[in-house]
Amino acid sequence: MKALFTCILIFCLGYTFAQDQIPAKNGTITIQPILHGTLVVSYQDLTIYVDPYGGAKGFEGQKPADLVLITDIHGDHHNQETLDGLDLSGATVVAPQAVAEKLPAGKYKAIEVLANGSSKTLLGAGITAIPMYNLPETADSRHPKGRGNGYVVELGGKRLYFSGDTEDIPEMRALKNIDTAFVCMNLPYTMDVEQAASAVAEFKPKMVYPYHYRGTEGLSDVEKFKQLVNASAPGVDVRLRNWYPGN
Repeated sequence: MKALFTCILIFCLGYTFAQDQIPAKNGTITIQPILHGTLVVSYQDLTIYVDPYGGAKGFEGQKPADLVLITDIHGDHHNQETLDGLDLSGATVVAPQAVAEKLPAGKYKAIEVLANGSSKTLLGAGITAIPMYNLPETADSRHPKGRGNGYVVELGGKRLYFSGDTEDIPEMRALKNIDTAFVCMNLPYTMDVEQAASAVAEFKPKMVYPYHYRGTEGLSDVEKFKQLVNASAPGVDVRLRNWYPGN
């Protein structure tokens, strides 16, 4: 697995980026953690921002977004202040209907609404909306089924999964042929590390990043997550990265 992965440092405008590079067809996919559930994915001339949050400063030195994926209405996913601080006039925003309704008109190249289970190809990237929700399903759930989207993105022959805010739902466990997964784990909003590790051991991505792991009791134990995955699914490459600079 090490042959499939490279980590590099880039120093730009005084900001240090630790970037992971994943070999893909006709190029590499670059993964840039920003904060919490926020990251930048680059492939060839395509730049994707996922759930921009934490202020525009975190994106200094990054290329402008061509696509922006937003998973849900909560402020750590749809953060209008961060969106407004970025030049997204050339970007297409992909979002569920509940988010699209909150986006101001005229600020983006386009807004594409995807419902759970729907797919679209944009700028050469295949994007499928995956359910994300809490268990058990209740009327007062923080994340009811159908409101938000996880996403599977196909780039350069690779399939990347972004969980959004979810628990270890059947739709996650049933995923197939995922090359790189980004899986949340923060109580009480999503799931604990045991649930996350159990789901990962079932759908077996080639590589997984724990992300979105700050909850009401602080940061989740991602080292424990890695140990659990290593024990139950040793073929899965667990990548621990710093999603909370300063912590």
